[in-house]
Amino acid sequence: MITFEKGITVKYANKLLIDGELVGTAKGKTFDVEDPATGQVIAQAPAGDAEDIDRAVRAARHCFDSGAWTSYTAADRAATMWKLSDTVAANIDQLSELEVIDNGMPLVFARASLNSAINGLRYYAGMCTKLNGITSNISGGGRQMHAYTQRDPVGVVGAITPWNAPLATLINKIAPAIAAGCALVCKPAEQTPLTSLRFAELIAASGLPRGLINIVTGLGSVAGAAIANHPGVDKVTFTGSTEVGKGLVQAASGNLKRLTLELGGKSPVFLFDDADLERAIPACIMAIFANSGQVCFAGSRLYVQRRIFDEVVNRIAKAAKEMRLGSGLDAATQLGPLVSQKQMARVLSYIESGITEGAELLSGGARFGDKGYFVEPTVFANQNAQDIRIVREEIFGPVLVAMPFDNLDDVAHIANSSPYGLGAGIFSSNVSTVHKAAQIIRAGNIWINCYGILDKSMPFGGFRQSGWGREHGIEGIEPYLETKSVYTMLG
Repeated sequence: MITFEKGITVKYANKLLIDGELVGTAKGKTFDVEDPATGQVIAQAPAGDAEDIDRAVRAARHCFDSGAWTSYTAADRAATMWKLSDTVAANIDQLSELEVIDNGMPLVFARASLNSAINGLRYYAGMCTKLNGITSNISGGGRQMHAYTQRDPVGVVGAITPWNAPLATLINKIAPAIAAGCALVCKPAEQTPLTSLRFAELIAASGLPRGLINIVTGLGSVAGAAIANHPGVDKVTFTGSTEVGKGLVQAASGNLKRLTLELGGKSPVFLFDDADLERAIPACIMAIFANSGQVCFAGSRLYVQRRIFDEVVNRIAKAAKEMRLGSGLDAATQLGPLVSQKQMARVLSYIESGITEGAELLSGGARFGDKGYFVEPTVFANQNAQDIRIVREEIFGPVLVAMPFDNLDDVAHIANSSPYGLGAGIFSSNVSTVHKAAQIIRAGNIWINCYGILDKSMPFGGFRQSGWGREHGIEGIEPYLETKSVYTMLG
C-alpha cells in the first residue's frame, strides 16, 4: 500500500507474475519508481533480468504447447476474457489513480484510457468465435480433393509496452493475443510499472491458465532485450520509439520473430481558411497538449492557411498560456507533468534548439515550477525553415510548431516530407478538399474536422518509420495468427 498526497491510498503488488504465481526476481534486484508530479521516489519495482524472462518464456511455452488455453472452446475463451474485463472494470478507480501517480496524466485521461482497454478486451472476446478458415474448390489435377485453411495461433508473444498509457497499452496487446490463442510474456516500461504489477495481481487471482499471461518488470536494455533475443519467443509486439523499434528488427532476426511495431510520429494538422474555427482551434490545442504531448500521434506540426495564420496561432498561444498545470489528481488540471526528469530535459533541449534555429516563441518555453517534471505548453511560429529540428523530429512533449501554407497543392509535399506517417488532421468545411487531402496524405490515421478519435473496431498503425502492422480491429488479430492449408484426397 502507498499513501499519497490528498490522502489517497493505493494498493499495488511488487511481484512478477510467472506461471500463475506472484514471485520475486531471481537476483532480488529492484529499481526506483518516481511520482513525476513531485519528483519523489514512491516505490521500488522488481528488476527482472534475462533469467526471469527465461522463466516466463518457459512458462508461456508450456501453457501454449500443453493446450492449457487453446483447448478451451472459442466460446469459453470469450467468456473468460469478458470476465477479465469485468475484473478491470471493478478496479478501475484504483487502477486509474495508480496510473496518475505513476505517469502524471490527468485522472480523466487515465480513466478514459482504461475504459478503452476494457472495451478492447470485450471486442476481442467477441472475435474468439469468429476466427474461421475457408474451403477452396481446387482443381486437384483431375483428382477429387477437399481443401481448407485454418487459423492457428503464432505461439509465444513478447509484449513490450511504453510509459505514456501504461496499462491501457498492455491490455490492448494482451487482448488480441489471447483471443488468437497465444501465450504472452509482457515487459512494461520501467518508468511506469505500478499498474502492470497491480494488474498482475488481479490476473493471478482470476483463474486464467497458468503461464498464459506473464508480467516481468525491468529495464528495457535488460529485460526487454532478453525478450527480443529469446529463441522461445515467436513474435514481439512493441510500442515505443522508432530508434528502439529498429533495434528490435535486428534482434528478431535470430529466429525470424514476427514483429508488430507501433512507433513514433510527427503528425501534421492542416487548417484551411474555410474551417469552423470555433471547433477547429480547440481540437488543434488538444491534438498537441493532451497527455502533455506524450502521444505518438500528437498533432505537433500545425499548418494554417496563410490568410488566417496570425489569428489562429495567436488564439492557440493565448489558450496555451491559460492552461492549468498540476497534479493529475486535481480535477482542475489540464496538463500534468512529463513522465521523468530525462523526458523533461529532452523536451527543454528541443525548445532551446527551436529558439536557437530562429523559430518565434509565442508561449511557454520553460520548465513550470520547481517541483516535478512540468513543462509549459509551448507554441512556436515558424515562417520559413522547414528543416529545423522541432519541425523534423519527434519531441514527445507539449511543443507545437505552427507554419503557414497556401493551398491544397502544398499538402502532399508538406505532409509526406516526414519519415513518419502515423496520423494527420484536416479541418475544412469543403467536402471535396478534405477527401482529396485524405487521399494524398500517407499516414495510417486521418482525422477530418476532429483529432485523435480511436475505436477498437478501426485499425491503428502507421506508414514508413511509424511502424509495421496494425493494432485494433480485425487487422489487429492477424499478426497473432498463422494460416495453415490442409489438403485431403477423397475416394
